[in-house]
Amino acid sequence: LQLVESGGGLVQPGGSLRLSCAASGFDPDRQAIGWFRQAPGKGREGVSCISTTDASTYYADSAKGRFTISFSRDNAKNMVYLQMNSLQPEEAGVYYCAGQPTVQDMCVMTVETDYWGQGTRVTVSS
Repeated sequence: LQLVESGGGLVQPGGSLRLSCAASGFDPDRQAIGWFRQAPGKGREGVSCISTTDASTYYADSAKGRFTISFSRDNAKNMVYLQMNSLQPEEAGVYYCAGQPTVQDMCVMTVETDYWGQGTRVTVSS
């Protein structure tokens, strides 16, 4: 499984960004993909996750109502998106997508995975 993120950048408080994660070597019937955020000096925290088997989703409380995770499969290209609205300065950091396990087709967010992308930086500042 290889993961490549894109879409980070600078946005003003209250603004929006859409992050993309291109997944290859991926079995969409057996895995899930999650998004994590790592703020400066802090560990990685789970933001959202989607099971590509049944499109079930998980959101951290801070993301509910503002972030939307989605999955698309176009021929051999698997993409996971994270639409982030009403971004706040405390949500700045490096965002990573990661392969995640599932339990009964539900995504389980964990940092205990060998599959990480290289990250994309989000800066929220006026």
